[in-house]
Amino acid sequence: MKDAIFFERDGVLNLCEVQDGQQIVPLRPDQFRTNPLAVECLPVLKEAGFLLIATTNQPAVSQGILARRDLDLMHARLRRQLPLDDILVCPYDDRTHPCCKPQPGMFLEAAFKWSIDLDHAYVVSDKWPDAKAAQVAGCTSVLLESPWIGQDHHDFVVPNLRAAIHKILSLHANWRGLPMLATA
Repeated sequence: MKDAIFFERDGVLNLCEVQDGQQIVPLRPDQFRTNPLAVECLPVLKEAGFLLIATTNQPAVSQGILARRDLDLMHARLRRQLPLDDILVCPYDDRTHPCCKPQPGMFLEAAFKWSIDLDHAYVVSDKWPDAKAAQVAGCTSVLLESPWIGQDHHDFVVPNLRAAIHKILSLHANWRGLPMLATA
């Protein structure tokens, strides 16, 4: 069984504009900007032996607002810039669909595909649906402080992505001897 970290795409791996208190996700490749902190931090986790998997709800695909080709181009850029093992997408505009977070379907699919031990997997996000899906799947949630984390269950809340990586490495350091990342 493998250790893995699931990352929410929008707001964690890529940067999003905020308008009227809501994240505005990129709908075209020219709007897509990879988070520089992710570029810095994810290689440390990869070197430590974690599988790195992006998960993302993209209801704009089924709504006809986001072309699948544009989504694929954005994900190709993400794969070039980050050491991701996989990117899982839920294209449906239905929070009750099994793959749509807060449902745990994407985590369960990845566990089957990659032989992941979900009890030793982490979910890094800035939104409550990811923490809920993590809880249902048996993963540990590490949420970045944001207006979208809600009041529901989450295991850890940290100020930023670097702190999330540090927290995960700290939790594993006792039995793995992993390198630590500065929190500043």
